[in-house]
Amino acid sequence: MPLLGGCATLGYYLQAVNGQMDVIHRAQPIERVLADPTAAHSLKRKLVEVGQIRKFASKELGLPDNGTFRRYADLQRPFVVWNVFAAAEFSTQPKEWCYPLFGCANYRGYFSQREAETAAHALQQAGYDTYVSGIPAYSTLGWFDDPVLNTFVHYPQGQLAELMFHELAHQVVYVRGDTTFNESFAVTVAQVGTRRWLARSGTEEQRAAFEALELRRQIFAALVEKYRERLAEIYATALSDDRKRVRKTEAFQAMTEEYQKLKSASGDLAGYDKWFSQDLNNAQLASASLYTQLVPAFQRLLAREGGDLPRFYRAVKDIGALAKGQRATVLHRLTETGGCRSC
Repeated sequence: MPLLGGCATLGYYLQAVNGQMDVIHRAQPIERVLADPTAAHSLKRKLVEVGQIRKFASKELGLPDNGTFRRYADLQRPFVVWNVFAAAEFSTQPKEWCYPLFGCANYRGYFSQREAETAAHALQQAGYDTYVSGIPAYSTLGWFDDPVLNTFVHYPQGQLAELMFHELAHQVVYVRGDTTFNESFAVTVAQVGTRRWLARSGTEEQRAAFEALELRRQIFAALVEKYRERLAEIYATALSDDRKRVRKTEAFQAMTEEYQKLKSASGDLAGYDKWFSQDLNNAQLASASLYTQLVPAFQRLLAREGGDLPRFYRAVKDIGALAKGQRATVLHRLTETGGCRSC
């Protein structure tokens, strides 16, 4: 997910610049870490794995061959940034913030959890639903050589590869002002890239673990989309605000109950317990939908291109060059019909 500078206040700019400079200052060449006798063996093993994944990304997936993920930084915290999401009380559409260079996006990133929570509180006071999420990685879209971070380096091989492919994909295609397009595209590249990586270098156990993870994600994404649509219908009615609040509460209660039923049928879903332990709201729902809503369209576009990633990238760039309304129409057709040669 791209790192975004702010435009509303000087304070936001300063924390963004200082945070980015801190990441750069802490980064050192991976070769230096591997040669350091005091570095942990477990870290060295993962950094060797990173190098293998990085080489595969460029040679086999057509992702940029540059300085990204060739340095390592220990930030001594669990996340690199905390993203703030917001949505109006009666809307499933996330709030947009606009930034120089990057255009508009549906979240705002902070290098401090405290500052993110302070910003979320201010939005709550203004009547918004809000959600704060810790983020292990982001992309500067090639403006800087993004390093490997302690926040994700120890992920299992499949998830490590997926994250790296996701962030590198943002350097291939990034459409200003369309977060859902950008994130759904990167998710699609990461999914197919990880499957290809594990087919070549993973074990049967790692491949099975990744497919089980993807199945859980699909179930969760379907649940999110079902209730996002249900809430959008409620908000579009002529009901009074008080009645809408009641219906909203009922919808989120129903969503939680359905999750519990799904979890009972498949205990593997327990990984989403933390997400459902919070007071669900529009912003939280929107934060999940941003990453999954257009994935089916991109998957069908990739299939239409015969699984050829360079051709897929060119097709995505062509769609990305369209006006936002035209993009939405093309992607809707892909989702509904499985693609069309004239799109």
